Amino acid sequence: MFAQCMTAEARLMGDRPFSRTRRVLLIEDNPIDVMMAEEAFKEGAVDTIVSVVRDGTEALDYLRQRGKFTDACLPDFILLDLNLPKKDGRQVLAEIKADPVLKSIPVAVLSGSSDEEDVRACYAQHANCYIVKPSRLEDYIRTISALDRFWFDLVILPGTSSACDGYATHTRDGDRSGEC
Repeated sequence: MFAQCMTAEARLMGDRPFSRTRRVLLIEDNPIDVMMAEEAFKEGAVDTIVSVVRDGTEALDYLRQRGKFTDACLPDFILLDLNLPKKDGRQVLAEIKADPVLKSIPVAVLSGSSDEEDVRACYAQHANCYIVKPSRLEDYIRTISALDRFWFDLVILPGTSSACDGYATHTRDGDRSGEC
């Protein structure tokens, strides 16, 4: 069962009128890219809890609440780097999309590669989008803001069709409970 979602995750708050905080899992091993993503969420005035894992094995442990992640929350959205230590992003993507609980979570691949083979491989594994990492902070902020607007303002995601004022509890079997 996924625990109440106010653990040791970093909470980056903005002043949006939207009543539900977004939960994003950032799977990234580069500390500079992590800093830029966190800054982009902060600067983009996006109400977001960002959890960061630094390799593919850690990502799957987080998503499956194993090891040190027994109190982890199921994210609403995943930002996935491809070139990760231990288990690369392509393998992580394949496992996420093969898991009946995790497969409906949108996964945006955020990679330094613009190689056509990487793009095709990710879409073949059901990535929801593929974005080449911006190198400048201003572009990163613009990209994260666009992702936020699309995935949280335009798209209806499973379990989010009604606004919740509290933090819902997510379970591995897909049930949602908590105060709404």
